[in-house]
Amino acid sequence: MKLKLANVRLAFPTLWEAKTVNGEGKPAFSATFLIDPADPQVKAINKAIDQVGAEKWGAKAPAILAAARKADKVCLHDGDLKATYDGFAGNLYVSARNPIRPLVLNSDKSPLTEADGKPYAGCYVNVSLELWAQDNNYGKRVNATLMGVQFYCDGDAFAGGGVASEDDFDDVSNGATADDLA
Repeated sequence: MKLKLANVRLAFPTLWEAKTVNGEGKPAFSATFLIDPADPQVKAINKAIDQVGAEKWGAKAPAILAAARKADKVCLHDGDLKATYDGFAGNLYVSARNPIRPLVLNSDKSPLTEADGKPYAGCYVNVSLELWAQDNNYGKRVNATLMGVQFYCDGDAFAGGGVASEDDFDDVSNGATADDLA
């Protein structure tokens, strides 16, 4: 089931090169999207999770989904579980991944590249997801596939990234040499 979220905060974007998680599994593109628990979109996410579950498990869906939610096995998570990370405390988050590179667009729908510097962790985005129910030897859960991300607007960048500024360096134009290091 397709689901679109608007104006959510981006965290842990892996949008340009597929990566593995802790060196395990198949490489994938991924991202996490932070959302205020009071945001009306939370109801839409939960409704979509319920619908996907009902399509997969029928009359057993309410019990299976209750257990999956309790075990944190749905794509909508409690941010307090990752409160040590910027922006997570007091919020919910949706985690999504895809082995195929998602569409990444600017606010005007033009394509973005990694060199554009956006989207970045901490900015706000619109996101297109595909929710699906998993029922295999790895368990029962509802996952989200990352289909596309659209830059919405700037936000305070999360820690852990960025580049140095000129103020981080001294003026060494006076001809410093390697002997000065000794």
